[in-house]
Amino acid sequence: MSTAAELFIQCLENEGVDKIFGIPGEENLYVMDALRDSSIEFITVRHEQAAAFMADVHGRLTGKAGVCLATLGPGATNLITGFADANMDRSPVVAIAGQGATTRMHKESHQILDLVRLFEPISKYSAEILKPEIIPELVRKAFKEAQAEKPGGAFISFPENIAGESITDDALPLKVQSPLAASAPESKIIQAAQVIDAAKFPLMMAGNGVIRNHATDSLVAFAEKLNIPVAQTFMAKGSIPFSHPLSLGSVGLQAHDYVACGFDRADVVICVGYDMVEYPPHLWHPNKEKKIIHIDLNYAEVDAHYILEAGVLGDISDSLIRIAVQANNRHADKTEKLRGIIMEELDNYADNDDYPLKPQKILFDTRQVMGNEDILISDVGAHKMWIARLYRVEHPNTCIISNGFSSMGIGVPGAIAAKMAFPDKNVLTITGDAGFMMNSQEIETALRYRIAIVIMIWNDSEYGLIGWHQQRRFGHSNNIGFNNPDFVKYAESFGARGYRVNKAQDLMPTLEKAFTDNTVVLVDVAVDYSENMKLTEKLGQLVCLV
Repeated sequence: MSTAAELFIQCLENEGVDKIFGIPGEENLYVMDALRDSSIEFITVRHEQAAAFMADVHGRLTGKAGVCLATLGPGATNLITGFADANMDRSPVVAIAGQGATTRMHKESHQILDLVRLFEPISKYSAEILKPEIIPELVRKAFKEAQAEKPGGAFISFPENIAGESITDDALPLKVQSPLAASAPESKIIQAAQVIDAAKFPLMMAGNGVIRNHATDSLVAFAEKLNIPVAQTFMAKGSIPFSHPLSLGSVGLQAHDYVACGFDRADVVICVGYDMVEYPPHLWHPNKEKKIIHIDLNYAEVDAHYILEAGVLGDISDSLIRIAVQANNRHADKTEKLRGIIMEELDNYADNDDYPLKPQKILFDTRQVMGNEDILISDVGAHKMWIARLYRVEHPNTCIISNGFSSMGIGVPGAIAAKMAFPDKNVLTITGDAGFMMNSQEIETALRYRIAIVIMIWNDSEYGLIGWHQQRRFGHSNNIGFNNPDFVKYAESFGARGYRVNKAQDLMPTLEKAFTDNTVVLVDVAVDYSENMKLTEKLGQLVCLV
């Protein structure tokens, strides 16, 4: 005889789970005890939100559901922000929360919330284990839903009295099965090819689905054969190498950026693996005059600015390969001048020695230190906009940006998860001083598990992105300032190392040393966010004559 909790852990092992991020609690005691003899490693964190963010980034980088665990009540509610981020950013995550006994769920009771209903609006699947015998089916369904396109969050509530019940040994995990992606109908392939052939200036927009579905090579081959430029959403950075002559970099700023000039000229926009949650169509298609081709595994979301000329639903790589075979028009190169302007802007600050440091200079130097396969995790704030715009990415999943839910606080826990998934790569998180303080306690977690990450803080002592928006809208800002601790001493108080960059020339050698230190290192960089408004003014004056 074994317990329901032991069967539950066997089912997690059957799904290939090797780590659970979380915090033990009274209502998940049986689950924690079952983990003692499991191959699954439990990563004890300092806050449940961080556990959810770690599962989020693990899922996004590996394609396999990250798992996080909390107890009932406040433990479960602390998971919500990270869990919602995963669900909206299309990261597969399974969240598990203990729950009070079923014998007290029908009445007012200590720490009891209806967790299934609480998680339903932010998940693909939300269920409660009410009988031990349903555990194999419920766990299999949770992982299948979480990992199916479009991926997202699945939530399991596990009441403590059910977890402790005895079960017979003939209850076993179910076989793990995943359907193969279907192929698009040939008629849709031909229709898309005809629209592309007839285009005067087609442009591709690659979304996160290209990376999730391992279609980056097919995307590049398609672009090369038909000579069509490619813009990428924030979460699709690396879907085409930035150095590729057909790459236009990232698109997604609400202001009218250089890449938007390409959209202004385009008569056909080919959206591949595109999630409009990142970059809504009214921003790039305000006049509804363009022909849109939608290439994805899923049907297009309903939007008045996203009416399709052709929808190609099926395996993305297969669709791209087949359309490229059918299409015959190799389009003239009309983007060389536009790409030249983008490249010039990226290089303008390479030798800038101003202090505090310009965002452009920080990212130029960071790119020189980071290898092409190393991983940058961006927290959310003003720095995210600069990273999305200026950080040059050559490979998929080497620059992780939360841009569906855009949750502050993802940086430090996300870097920990990335380093655990890819221990041989350098991992850096760039975070603002505000976002850093939201989950800075996880420095202790990283040290305890000997996870060597580098944390770069862009220090401006205010909510800089909000100030940017206030200045744009009202011409002034208010209620955005705060005081920071001495970040170097703060890092050292945990046993980590801390460095402060006091002049622009010190940034690159400081970063190089931080990675060779092979421990948790914090790098405090004073940033000059007056560049935010300069960028706004520059974009406001931009005329697309390219």
